[in-house]
Amino acid sequence: MNTFTRAAEALAVTPLLNCLLREAAASAGEPAAGRAVHRLRVSGRLLRVRTGHRPAEPELWSGGAWQPLGHSGLVDLAAQEMRATTGRSNAALVAEMTASRTAVEALLAARARTTPPDDPWLRSEQALVMGHPFHPAPKARSGGGPPAAWLRYAPEAYARFPLVLLGVREDAVLDDGDTTALDTLGEARPGYRLLPAHPWQLDLVHRLPAVRGAFAEGRLVRLGTTPWQARATSSVRTVHIPGGPGRAGAAGDVFLKFSLEVQITNDVRRLRGHELRQVRRTDPVVTAAFRALGGPAAWLSERGYRTVRGLDEVFPVLVRDGLHGHLVPGATALLAAALPEGFDGNPLDRITDPLTWWTAYLGRVVPPVLEAYARHGVAVECHLQNTLVAVDADGTPVQAVFRDAEGAKVIPWTSREAAWQRLLYCLVVNNLTEIAGALVHRFPGAAPALWSAARRELEQQVKEHGLPEAEAEALLTAPAVPGKANLLSRWIDADGTDPRYLPAANPLAVRP
Repeated sequence: MNTFTRAAEALAVTPLLNCLLREAAASAGEPAAGRAVHRLRVSGRLLRVRTGHRPAEPELWSGGAWQPLGHSGLVDLAAQEMRATTGRSNAALVAEMTASRTAVEALLAARARTTPPDDPWLRSEQALVMGHPFHPAPKARSGGGPPAAWLRYAPEAYARFPLVLLGVREDAVLDDGDTTALDTLGEARPGYRLLPAHPWQLDLVHRLPAVRGAFAEGRLVRLGTTPWQARATSSVRTVHIPGGPGRAGAAGDVFLKFSLEVQITNDVRRLRGHELRQVRRTDPVVTAAFRALGGPAAWLSERGYRTVRGLDEVFPVLVRDGLHGHLVPGATALLAAALPEGFDGNPLDRITDPLTWWTAYLGRVVPPVLEAYARHGVAVECHLQNTLVAVDADGTPVQAVFRDAEGAKVIPWTSREAAWQRLLYCLVVNNLTEIAGALVHRFPGAAPALWSAARRELEQQVKEHGLPEAEAEALLTAPAVPGKANLLSRWIDADGTDPRYLPAANPLAVRP
């Protein structure tokens, strides 16, 4: 087993193991000698793991002894438990779990032969080789072909590539909002508007009859590729376009979000028509809410979208603010999801006082999230991949930047109950718990002090913003908060916009 194979095994085991422990197991006793035993709820089988922020080295009790489980054995165990739990099989998800591990190995090999970017923010965006720590197949690219077909577009492989430039005949253009940034990317023919396309998407759809017809009829024409390169970001389908001399006439950077006919985690990443319309409805409300907030928190607005009539969901491009003009002076933005995963330049690697750093992080992330919700009815999807934390030269958090209007919820367009559940999960389970876990991994024994500080910050925000009593109790005193059940959701083919949740222990409920 070579170095990449061993590393891929470990990286693929962790998220699947996390899913099993959260969704299908219960503790079977106190940890001993760095290992903990769990009993699978339906089958009753015993699973032992090495404890820590990232559980590892699973073993199954069988034949009177503990038998080590590699990734393939863990996939089999997960499938058996899910079949016993739901009475259903799901061969497609089993294949995705296997493909995810294969993808990790391919990514590790590609990273080893590629130079990482100099920009610490881009390094953080491209750091998520393991990916979502509670998903059974975080790196599967179903529908995208083998790794050789997509590695050139993979953020984890430090991808940067030119965009394809298309021209859309003016009578076939669908435009909503401010899309003027697209017109700076190149030059369209007379009678046409410029439409950038992700080259992977074009590879996937160019043989579809509707696409071939659009080119044959002249509704779409090819205009070549950009002379500069877009940089792949953590969501895969969203790219970053730098500003400055590399782009004629461009004063600042911009993000572009595309459709991608590939299933990544829980969804085929297609920008559907109703989602585009929802973004145009939601984003102005979120933007206004963040303008009204005190403090340095920022929102990356999704200004508008452009697509081609008849292929609305095939070639849409959504224009999102870049970082230029949003960061406080001297700050460096970093993807929050990269902090627990790790990357060169991670500020967690050089802190000496976890409580001081954590207090600063809380003070930047928590207040804008709760104020936007309590005062403006806006629940931003503040999970780690939608949160950027800007740090000063010492690595101390000085600002939080949030993104993705598609995931934001606005009351009353969304029920308050649904908005609150999503906010509670994103903030407590996905965001704070993961960052605290990364700190405790470096500073064992720090957990009580960290969660006491978190509780104080949240109590202050609840009081200041007048959160309703029921929501305050759910946040601060309830023994459990909603934990997203990605394994179960995928196993039963739940809609990606309507995932299942199961109770997860609330770390804020224990008073100091």
